[in-house]
Amino acid sequence: MRLVVSRNAGFVLVAYAFLVTMIGTTLPTPLYPLFEERYSFGELTVTVVFAVYAFGVIAGLLAFGNVSDEIGRKPVLLLGVVFSAVSALLFLVAGSLVPIYAGRVVSGLSAGIFTGTATAALVDLAPGGRRRLASFVAVIVNLGGLGLGTLLAGLLADYARSPLRTPFLVDLVLLVPAGIGLLLAPETVERQRFRFRLQRLSVPAEVRGVFVRGATAGFGSFAVAGVFSSVAPAFLALELGRTSHALAGVLVFILFSGSILGQLAVSRLSDRPALVSGCVLLVAGVALLGFAVGTESLGTLIASAAVVGIGQGLVIGAGLAAINQRAPVERRGETASSFFVVMYVGLSVPVIGVGVVANATSLKTAGIVFSAAVAALVLVVLASLARSD
Repeated sequence: MRLVVSRNAGFVLVAYAFLVTMIGTTLPTPLYPLFEERYSFGELTVTVVFAVYAFGVIAGLLAFGNVSDEIGRKPVLLLGVVFSAVSALLFLVAGSLVPIYAGRVVSGLSAGIFTGTATAALVDLAPGGRRRLASFVAVIVNLGGLGLGTLLAGLLADYARSPLRTPFLVDLVLLVPAGIGLLLAPETVERQRFRFRLQRLSVPAEVRGVFVRGATAGFGSFAVAGVFSSVAPAFLALELGRTSHALAGVLVFILFSGSILGQLAVSRLSDRPALVSGCVLLVAGVALLGFAVGTESLGTLIASAAVVGIGQGLVIGAGLAAINQRAPVERRGETASSFFVVMYVGLSVPVIGVGVVANATSLKTAGIVFSAAVAALVLVVLASLARSD
């Protein structure tokens, strides 16, 4: 007889696995300057290494979006933990860029699996059927894990031996109880006959207007998060002379903490005011980012991370709320998946553009051009929202 814990205990175990898996996805962020030094590559390569993670997430969302509804949550989540462990192992044994690229792709797959499936599992196991609590916990462990990953890696890189190995060894240790916990957690879906099919992507006509506005603003917010997660550590070191990896980790931690606050604030606002507020904060945040890059101001850079984070949380939360409210029930999954695919394209493609501009000119020029482009994009969304009054 298999040992299975209670549903409440299972809720905690799934939340822990979700948290640890997301921690693993952002461990490389404060370490990029060390990778640059070890493998002698520039900012363009850094942005490509970062961007392939997003492509892995998109592949995970498309390939595994519906699988847990047929074979159960646990097998899919366990596969996500395995992918996370494989990613950590690839970084541990890396002697060239090839394992690093592979590790980022596999890490993206694990995140793509957990983003949807772990959220569904938490809702299934919600204590007392409190689905809003489950959604709240899913947001906290998802974004909190992303922020904690950068903080953990930065601290270990500054204060532990072997900064390019220790964070991933610690990650493997954290993943062991995550895997065991998932084995003990109760299954919430009755196994059906498995038929593999890619997650369909489409947007119903009745939600296209709000989808375009929310997805465009979300695209911009994810683009800024991508720049903070890939290029900011190098900017701190090269332009500001701040070589602390912990500081680089704290900067991204502040952004994701702000995003948590923004998403929590959405519950107190209707979707349109939340989207407008999020766009205003995004414009303010990227203006601060451009000013910080131009003046080489650490304080302004930290402030921009906080403002952009809150704006991102408001935009993503409002966009999803509007989609879920307006989309037909039978098409909510594919519409939400389409929304997240746009977000992760925003996380990858603009970052590579920043790397190209930085390679051709300078990191400072690339940062200013990028800030202006994102501000213009979000201002277009604000203008559209004003016209729709």
